[in-house]
Amino acid sequence: MNHDPAHSPTAAFFDLDKTIIATSSAAAFSRPFYAGGLISRGAVLRSAYAHFLYMVGSADADQTERMRAHLSSMVTGWPVDQVSAIVAETLHQYIDPYVYSEAVELIAWHHACGRDVVIVSASGSELVEPIAAVLGADHAIASHMQVADGLYTGLIDFYAYGEHKAEAIVALATERGYDLDRSFAYSDSITDAPMLGVVGHGFAVNPDRTLRRLAGEKGWGILTFDRPVALSRVSRTRSALAIVGGVALVVGGLLAWRAWRAARTTT
Repeated sequence: MNHDPAHSPTAAFFDLDKTIIATSSAAAFSRPFYAGGLISRGAVLRSAYAHFLYMVGSADADQTERMRAHLSSMVTGWPVDQVSAIVAETLHQYIDPYVYSEAVELIAWHHACGRDVVIVSASGSELVEPIAAVLGADHAIASHMQVADGLYTGLIDFYAYGEHKAEAIVALATERGYDLDRSFAYSDSITDAPMLGVVGHGFAVNPDRTLRRLAGEKGWGILTFDRPVALSRVSRTRSALAIVGGVALVVGGLLAWRAWRAARTTT
């Protein structure tokens, strides 16, 4: 039997921080972790500073690596069960207000088109998987901290960052049979260029100057998300008409990009 790519399943891969949510997921939980006795006030301040660098886009690769090493050492000895419980108890309080409505609408549109939605984040799986579940995602790719006797060792088994994100996407596509040439990916970060490049339809969301320039060179679409909305306000019983109306602007941007790309390839 010949394999027909046109009938292969497809997926939409979404970065999490500053793409789906208008904040850093790791930094968002620093307060409840402090309240739970897991981190010190000084660690909260360092987390806030790291979050500031991240949000303004001034954290370079070396700073990002230092932040990763700091977070890795900080969680050493934390009970996994306690972390999971804190995330479950405070998820709506610390994440809900920062979710971009455009991302929620775009996720709904991809599902309506029959695509799987996959959240891809460098944050730990204990943070990412509950958020992905609330968003209605089908799968999640996240960093995995090493665990021994129910405690984090401080070592990282898999760091979902840069090239590793793209490798994990390819592995999942192989497992699930996704046609990556017909799949989509969204991210705000230049470090996710490999992720955007591994699919046929890459989109830069709220890009900085570097990513915007690369998007132009690569023919990736550019989207602007600027309407954070509490997930609790997004009705799960909206009519099909309301959903179509909500995604109109985002889908319009996708169609405009496709038209521009088609014109570019014919000239």
